[in-house]
Formats: sequence, structure tokens, C-alpha cells
Amino acid sequence: MGRRNEHTRAELRQIALEAAEELVAAQGLAGLSTRKVAARIGYTVGSLYMVFRNLDDLIVQMNERTLDALHARLATATGQPPTAAIRALAQSYIAFALSEPNRWLAIYQHRLPDGETVPDFFSEKVARMFELVQRQLMLLCPQRPPDDSALAARALWSGIHGVCILGLDQKLEAVGGRSIEEVAGSLLDHYLTGFALPQRLTPS
Repeated sequence: MGRRNEHTRAELRQIALEAAEELVAAQGLAGLSTRKVAARIGYTVGSLYMVFRNLDDLIVQMNERTLDALHARLATATGQPPTAAIRALAQSYIAFALSEPNRWLAIYQHRLPDGETVPDFFSEKVARMFELVQRQLMLLCPQRPPDDSALAARALWSGIHGVCILGLDQKLEAVGGRSIEEVAGSLLDHYLTGFALPQRLTPS
């Protein structure tokens, strides 16, 4: 680690976020504090507040980096037919959650104080993941309205996310000994089969 005056504000931000990621990976979000980050990089807590407004700001920016890494992982899974691509997206999502459980969980565990809203850029990065799935659903069933595919993408991915949460909590094993991958595969089989069926006309 260089001396304090050897780092620009951008460099300080970078090393602080890297330190935060390392702490969260090892100890979970509950183990993160500005004091620990400052100690890890050899700076004072006051120096961190020159770069981040507060701990919540640091966490939001850290989670933004995790979303970028997750999106990059998912984006590599889309160059194939729609059904296969959706399965590959789910497998990539699960693999990321299993390989980086604490960083992945931090995205969903962090809550901003009352009165504060999630920054637009953060919401946009979350939306990008749904768009990857929505695009494949539109290719799978081009006859469906885009709004159907948008809703289906969120419903399907909420299910995959829930399977990951239960699996990481080891609750799937407690109710039948099924793996995350096996339960997710069953969910995909049934959902995609139903989504591809011809739409029923509703009575006027």
C-alpha cells in the first residue's frame, strides 16, 4: 500500500471499494464498517468521507460493482437459442451466487435509511439483468406483447433468486434434499413450457 499522499481521490475510491469487497466476502455485510475499510487500506475514517458520503454510499457503490460483475457473467450466456440461453443465464446466476455468496447477498441485504431512495444508476443496473432474460423470452415467444415478456422475466427471475436464497440457507436440503440446480431446472421446465403455450382468449 502506498503512502496516503500517493493516491488520488479516484485511486482512494478504488482501493476502498476493493477493501470493502474483501471484507464482505470474508465476513458478510454485517462485518463491514468504515473503520475496518480505513484500517485495511492505511487511511483514516475521515479520509474515506472525502470520497464517500457515508457507509451507505460506500455499500451502494460496492454493490454497483457487484452488479457489473454479475451482468458481465450473465451476458456471456446469451449467444444460443432462447431456451438454452435462459437456462444458461440461470446457471450463471446460480454459479455467481454460490461462488460469491456474501457479495451477492449484500446486494439484497442492504437497506438505505428511511427517506433515501436507491440511485437511478443502481436501479438501471438491476434492470439490465431482467432485460437479458426479457430479450430471450421475446425471442422464444415473439407473438406475445413486450409487457408480457417483461413481467415474465421478473417473475421467472424472482423464482430463480428465491431458489438461490433457500439453497444458501440450506433450506432446500431440509425439505427434500434437492440441489439448487435441480430445483431451478424444474422451475425453468415448467415456467417456460407454460409461457410458450398459445394464449387463451379472455371472454369479453
